[in-house]
Amino acid sequence: MKKIFQTSLAILALSFVFTACSTPQNATTTPSTETSATSVSRGKFVGTWTLTNVTYDGLVPNAVQNVFDQAAPSAFVGSTWKFTNSGNGVYTLTNGQSQTIFWSVYKGGSTGTQFQFKKLYESDKAKNVQEGYRLNIGTVSDSGMTLMSPVAVGSGTGYIVYTFVKA
Repeated sequence: MKKIFQTSLAILALSFVFTACSTPQNATTTPSTETSATSVSRGKFVGTWTLTNVTYDGLVPNAVQNVFDQAAPSAFVGSTWKFTNSGNGVYTLTNGQSQTIFWSVYKGGSTGTQFQFKKLYESDKAKNVQEGYRLNIGTVSDSGMTLMSPVAVGSGTGYIVYTFVKA
């Protein structure tokens, strides 16, 4: 009985040693400032961003004439988006037209983590606005991000891809 106890203790001690010395399963070998969509935090979005490019994935270019109930996707190229940590924000198109928004990171559902925002007009409170927009998060880093707006196409989904750089 004493021999079984000593053997079990030795095996347990060895397993602790091997576990402590092994590389974590989800460790990366090179440091990265890019965050995947599943682990993105709200703080990654805070700051001022410039939308530099709009492309289409699974869609005919210019197939969508109006996004965010405001303008053609191409009208957003060059726009400036400002996000505060409190969730308040504003985007300004190159023609000077501005829109106040309330934004957040949505984590849940089958769509995974998404960037979402609501348009706010004078005297609106974000909690009272029921409609808004959700975009899939492609990548987010300290210097750039891509957001993708899903668009139903036949029996599938295409995307309008928005590329931003941090100002």
